[in-house]
Amino acid sequence: MSDDFQRVEAHDCPMSTCAAPAGSPCRTTKGRVAIQYHTARFRLVPSLAKALNVPVPPVRKPGTPWVELPRPAGAGAEPVGHVRIGYARASTARQSLDSQLDSLAAAGVTRVFSEKVSTRATSRPELEKAVTLAREIRASGVAVTLVVHEHKRLGRGIDLATLAEELRASDVGLEFLTGELQGSHDPGGVVFTVLAALSGMEREYIRDRTLEGHESARKRGKSIGGASVTDDDMLGMALHLRDQELSLREIAARLVITKGARKGHHPSPATVLRMLREHDERTAATQPVAALEAAESA
Repeated sequence: MSDDFQRVEAHDCPMSTCAAPAGSPCRTTKGRVAIQYHTARFRLVPSLAKALNVPVPPVRKPGTPWVELPRPAGAGAEPVGHVRIGYARASTARQSLDSQLDSLAAAGVTRVFSEKVSTRATSRPELEKAVTLAREIRASGVAVTLVVHEHKRLGRGIDLATLAEELRASDVGLEFLTGELQGSHDPGGVVFTVLAALSGMEREYIRDRTLEGHESARKRGKSIGGASVTDDDMLGMALHLRDQELSLREIAARLVITKGARKGHHPSPATVLRMLREHDERTAATQPVAALEAAESA
């Protein structure tokens, strides 16, 4: 839909490496406008929750230097009213939810979503329903808090941290009735900050382990990924077009693959982005060495 980007940009991006504010497109780690919105951000919109990707529209000029745009009217307005939504979960069918439900009822929570599913499950439908309802109510201008018996009922490690990032992006609070994190936590509070940092560190750890695995495989002569469709001529042209401030889509449309099964086709914007990013990283890595050699020769 043509207005999908407006629905997405009604929310801050929950990705700690992006953190684009409402009203602005997502950005890359190189400080440029991304070619598509981060998954965690467009899934804050119920109608887009199952979409595979949501492209950044041409009006936002993907590939150009990122700048913050004005926040949408009404962003940051004081909430009117307060709703508390409960969630309860047991890991197995044999476990009882009674104690959690009693605890939520004693806390005055009347709307409760509950399910029996393992923490390791990739899908928890009732939790998704609770979070979706919380976002929709908060978007209407009413303050919302998700109330849980204990933080472990929501998940552990990166799962809990990712959920916390999504709730903070929607300005939804958290309240734990017992356990190590007992108490009410504002979306801008220290608990959300710590959980977001945990999520970022976990992602960085996974990335480092992946890169180590790739490097180990290369040393053993194993190739990583598919055959490259880029070459020096393509890189040179891409750099020239980027200097003219063309978007990634525009650059890709002007390049032609000269080898392999896709010979004669245009590379994808993602391929162009990866090629330029690798060039920039190589350039950044060689600059200190070049400076040192110049200083020594002088």
